[in-house]
Amino acid sequence: MMMAPMRSKWPCGCCGRHDMTETLLEMLGRDEPEWSDWSAISTMWPPYSTQDELDRIRRASRWLAIRHPFAIAALEVRASYVVGTGHRYTVRPKDGQEIEPNVLTAMQAEITEFTERNQWFHRQRDNQMRMDRDGELFLRMFDVDGYLVVRYIEPELVASPVGATGPGNLFGLVLDPQDAETVRAYTVRRPDRGPSSYEEVPADQVQHRRSTIDTALPRGIPIFWAVEPNLRRVWKLLRNMTTVASIQAAVAFVRQHERTSGSAIQQYVSRTGAKPGERPKDVETIPPGAIIDLEPGVKAEFPSSSINVGNFTAAVQAELRAVAARLSMPEYMLSGDASNANYASTLVAEAPAIRTFERLQAEMLWYDTQLLSRALRLAELHGRLPAGVHEQVVIDGEAPTVAIRDRLKEVQADQLLLTMQVVSPQTIAARYGYDYAQERKLIDQAETGQLE
Repeated sequence: MMMAPMRSKWPCGCCGRHDMTETLLEMLGRDEPEWSDWSAISTMWPPYSTQDELDRIRRASRWLAIRHPFAIAALEVRASYVVGTGHRYTVRPKDGQEIEPNVLTAMQAEITEFTERNQWFHRQRDNQMRMDRDGELFLRMFDVDGYLVVRYIEPELVASPVGATGPGNLFGLVLDPQDAETVRAYTVRRPDRGPSSYEEVPADQVQHRRSTIDTALPRGIPIFWAVEPNLRRVWKLLRNMTTVASIQAAVAFVRQHERTSGSAIQQYVSRTGAKPGERPKDVETIPPGAIIDLEPGVKAEFPSSSINVGNFTAAVQAELRAVAARLSMPEYMLSGDASNANYASTLVAEAPAIRTFERLQAEMLWYDTQLLSRALRLAELHGRLPAGVHEQVVIDGEAPTVAIRDRLKEVQADQLLLTMQVVSPQTIAARYGYDYAQERKLIDQAETGQLE
């Protein structure tokens, strides 16, 4: 935007150098059409100002999520650490509330029913991947035979109708006129009903999860938005490195024939040149182990032979280090190269990556318990639970531990907490991924000789 006025003030001696640099940058960027949408979007805040810009950001991120190996690795690692083997949820009475044990058992059964009916372990992984890839996710809630069932609304379908204006309808969100953070409904495109068909879904039927944004912004931003240029450069570096290495490995040797005549040169040009109407040849395919014979008078030069491809590895690592910094992850989690990091020291309880994963776990637990509370309310409406009982309980969520710890010291600390009656056996069992009720049942069977 400011390149033209700046160029006019530069000394003439610099203009040629600037033009050459600008041309080079243009050439480097134009060979990847998938990136062009992203680079055209303004980098000023807010990151998007129209529905089209938001859609282009999301499309570019989805391209990374299915094509870029390091972006895919980042998504997989984050899901593996945040979700792990799955989260466990238990119900307990609020302070001062007394609930019959059979009612608590029934409530726990409702939670189990919800997780099984919605295949929650698999959906948790999908939730994290969508949050990272799209920057948000929409879960629509349905009452199916008296049970809560959730399904995804694809974010590109949440959009304001064409022609909708005013502060009350923004990027598919119908907002309270007096409060930008209060959503009244979501406008969802319904292509199955027609190209211009929309449905206004009440906000209490949708859970909208967002990431990497300010609370006041209506829609989320993918985690790769800030490091797209880095990932693009890594993609091109790897492509060019492997191309050079392939050329170096493909040519066995060159046989050069001296002495030539004009007719021989003309025959060579006619044989290797393009036919009339065809694009001139600027690239020749060289099979592995090729022996190249040069026509008399033709001298061969291989610029790539003097290039040490390994030198570019440092550039790739520097770019990946920047991406890892954005994600608060150790570099080896992206590259698979742990030569410059100590595995144990990067996964101690105080490490930035662990703090990030634990925060993401806490966010997921909060959203999940909101859905579970909704499932309990639905059970009340259909008479499976006493009315109002969901307001008398707390749903505790326990995520797998992500930090490396001394197992013996951890068990000793847990034993001390049990002795002091600070925590319950159920809490400790959930921390290690065990189902307390199931383990007690197996222990009782073992003690009575019923366990085979």
